[in-house]
Amino acid sequence: MSPRTSWSLEPGTLLLTAALAAIYVVGWRRARGPGEPHPPGVGRLLLLAGGVLAVLGALISPLDSLGDQMMVFHMAQHMLLLDIAPILLILALTKGLLRPVTRRLHAIEQRAGYLAHPAFAVILYVGLLWLWHIPALYDRAQGNGALHALEHLCFFSAGGLYWWHLLSPIRTGMRLGGLGPVVYMASTKLFVGLLGIALAFAPHVIYPFYAHRPHYLGLAPLQDQSMAGLVMALEQSIVMGTALVVLFVQMLAESEREAQRAERFEIA
Repeated sequence: MSPRTSWSLEPGTLLLTAALAAIYVVGWRRARGPGEPHPPGVGRLLLLAGGVLAVLGALISPLDSLGDQMMVFHMAQHMLLLDIAPILLILALTKGLLRPVTRRLHAIEQRAGYLAHPAFAVILYVGLLWLWHIPALYDRAQGNGALHALEHLCFFSAGGLYWWHLLSPIRTGMRLGGLGPVVYMASTKLFVGLLGIALAFAPHVIYPFYAHRPHYLGLAPLQDQSMAGLVMALEQSIVMGTALVVLFVQMLAESEREAQRAERFEIA
């Protein structure tokens, strides 16, 4: 039996993403104006488009309706909102694009206190993922549109804060340095990976919502749950590995630039 596929053309989602994309394009054009230092390239615009498509793919494409029928698709939806969309959207930003709001962002960080600390981002990221996978809450969200929307908002917000500490183009007082990014990511992905492994190797169906579903695509509910857990664990491993390689290359490049500056200072 094949699952039902349909588009969820929610007007609120379409209007909000269109508004955010329009604001970005206006800022992108301003940052490329005459006399602006370090203008953003077309690649940044493509990253923004990728992030918007990831959000729309998760929320209005057939993936949304498939997620109501099979856990593996629901998990893919969550990973798009938690990691893929925030990563692409933050990478689309540059210092030049954020220049008009940089001081405001610094002020917000100072007022936020411990909420702006990377440790809080880790706790929020891991805590919300585990919380929303408690069977009673998970099943309740599946049957309640408002609660389901809140779940998606929680994942996107937690992912945005988490990746901001790693990928933000502006330097803040809470910016991770040295081996900080490695510890930051390893601790997070370890706890999330454990959840994925627990779902993948559970001996029985954990979520009553899926327990009596038809065998869509030839998968029994337990097999569907196992695949969902593997999607989570595999996605977390791939994202962590890729991010660590990129951060390591950036760290080497920064060290080389600092060495060159020190050398020029000595010569002077």
